[in-house]
Amino acid sequence: MSEEKHHHHHLFHHHKDEDTPVDAVAYSESTYVGDGAGGYGESTTVVAAAEEIPDYEKEEKHHKHQERLGELGTIAAGAFALHEKHKAKKDPENAHRHKIEEEIAAVAAVGAGGYAFHEHHEKKETREEEEESQGKKHHHHF
Repeated sequence: MSEEKHHHHHLFHHHKDEDTPVDAVAYSESTYVGDGAGGYGESTTVVAAAEEIPDYEKEEKHHKHQERLGELGTIAAGAFALHEKHKAKKDPENAHRHKIEEEIAAVAAVGAGGYAFHEHHEKKETREEEEESQGKKHHHHF
């Protein structure tokens, strides 16, 4: 068996050092030293990693896209629930099955609606963070 390390990432089991950001990037470079000895020298250069500047516009666009997907999921699941309700009336032999499928679709519609609502608030929060980073003050009145 080889001595290689196998990295398995599970939901709750991960290594903390893999999640920490790198403060600096270092690399080595071998260069020819022309001192008559005909050898190679090694120099190490350390370059500091730049802080990541959040791209608020991209993040807001992502949340808007996810919000729209949640809305579409709500519409699709709601339409399927209505379809199953109709089938339950038209097919009395399998009415119980259709009613169960209608309820499942209704729950899926509520879940998708909740996801769309969540993404809407994430989008608003991103917009507010962008305004704060640009120096605009946003006052909440309760």
